[in-house]
Amino acid sequence: MILYTLRCSHDHHFEEWFDNSGDYDSKKDAGALTCPECGDKEVGKAIMAPNVGKGRAAAVPPPSCGTPMGCGGCPMAGSH
Repeated sequence: MILYTLRCSHDHHFEEWFDNSGDYDSKKDAGALTCPECGDKEVGKAIMAPNVGKGRAAAVPPPSCGTPMGCGGCPMAGSH
């Protein structure tokens, strides 16, 4: 299923679900899309922003001395 934001020639925006992009094309070609606000049949896809996920957080670098606890828990603590 695909959710498209549609827009009529009177600039009314609304959403409608389609089985796939071909389903949208078929309904548009058949004149089966109607604006729920004004009944206009001149309907097309509105410009939509892509749904982009957030990037992953950067990995935390390991402690400079290489021990899991960092320099606070190793015998070298205080010598840096």
